[in-house]
Amino acid sequence: MASTKLSSEESRKVLDKIETDLIRPMRSHKGLELWLLFLGLIFIVGGYAYFIQLRDGLGVTAMRDYSSWGSYIANFVFFVAASLIGMFISSVFGLLKIKWVIPISRIAEMIALAFAMWAGLVIVIDMGRPDRLHHVFLYGRFQSPIVWDITVVTSYVAISMLLLLIPMIPDASILKRRMSDAPKWQQMIYNLLTLGWDAQPEQYAILKRSMRVLMILIIPIALSIHTVTSWLFAMTLRAGWDSTIFGPYFVSGAFVAGVAAVIIAMYFFRYNYKLGDYITDYHFNRIGQVLVLVSAVYIYFNLNEYFVPAYKMRTAERLHLEEMFTGHWAYMFWFAQIFCLAIPTFLLIFKKLRKPKIMLWLAVFVLIGAWLKRILIVIPVQQHPYLPIQNVPDSFKEYHFTGIEIALNILPIAGVLLIITILAKLFPVISVWEVAHEKGVDETIIK
Repeated sequence: MASTKLSSEESRKVLDKIETDLIRPMRSHKGLELWLLFLGLIFIVGGYAYFIQLRDGLGVTAMRDYSSWGSYIANFVFFVAASLIGMFISSVFGLLKIKWVIPISRIAEMIALAFAMWAGLVIVIDMGRPDRLHHVFLYGRFQSPIVWDITVVTSYVAISMLLLLIPMIPDASILKRRMSDAPKWQQMIYNLLTLGWDAQPEQYAILKRSMRVLMILIIPIALSIHTVTSWLFAMTLRAGWDSTIFGPYFVSGAFVAGVAAVIIAMYFFRYNYKLGDYITDYHFNRIGQVLVLVSAVYIYFNLNEYFVPAYKMRTAERLHLEEMFTGHWAYMFWFAQIFCLAIPTFLLIFKKLRKPKIMLWLAVFVLIGAWLKRILIVIPVQQHPYLPIQNVPDSFKEYHFTGIEIALNILPIAGVLLIITILAKLFPVISVWEVAHEKGVDETIIK
């Protein structure tokens, strides 16, 4: 329920303060040029690396006949995972009318859209012949999980964009009024996005009904996007992938990665944009509780993923588990499981540790662990085929990232940060009209 309604004069004073606080960061560009220059340098290096890959082929990576899926696919799975947070925060919590997520819902939607858009581009990076990408759309077969994946990724990007832009209509009207000194192209964006908004009760009814429809629609699509991604692995007979729990296993892991990304963004926007009055310790405490919940579920699926095969101990499973537990990938495996999942989850159980700075560092470890987990899911499995690896160079037997791969794995991360940066400079990272409504401001003056 919204707070007690304010009088007209009080409403205008409260609204003016909210508008000033949330729009002020959009006018401040301190350090923005250096940040964009840094991202631009990453794009130049990544673009050159991609040129070399196009010219010389995928042989410049560590992918070979056996490990035909490498770090690019792991990156794709990670990006799809992080993109689910928009659905989780905005839709699930929004439909449940949980009010504390209002100041962070737009941040989650920006993160979701950025990761989802770049997830599709990561697949293009992985293709040896990107000039044939259109063949998937023209000649794709329904039996192919790849076609399912492209369909749900495209649908998720479209609905995520609508779920970000439609609630922004009232704010666009405010920005049109408050940002009259902005460049003409920026004013044109606000003018187009207002769609004739005049803060009438009928318009609010249409807006809220549209948001509710999108919240409902995005849930099955968001669950499908990561479930279908898991099917790309689970529909094979490879030890380590041949699992019936990969769907919920991937979805729960996605929530962990996404919540960690939101915590990092919350910290950045709170302190760099000086939004401490809106993103408070209370919000960090709540999102920390959410991270504990989803991490606990993910730990359960991790136990299932490794201990059930260990109990049966079939030959192929034994080789895979030995490689993970004590072999070549053991350091990465135990670091991801202990330092990036178990310890952060345990520490966040205690309320005293659910403070912004502590949670920032724990979230960084969780997000790093989420990426390492995707590497462990994708690559080690391929290094133990049913037929022995023989009469091949040593580079076929082990996977070592090349410089080209490293550059092309960093490039999409820079792309995500660039999209979030642009969105945060064009629009308030916290919904002005929703915050104002929760503080009791008369809706009819929000225009």
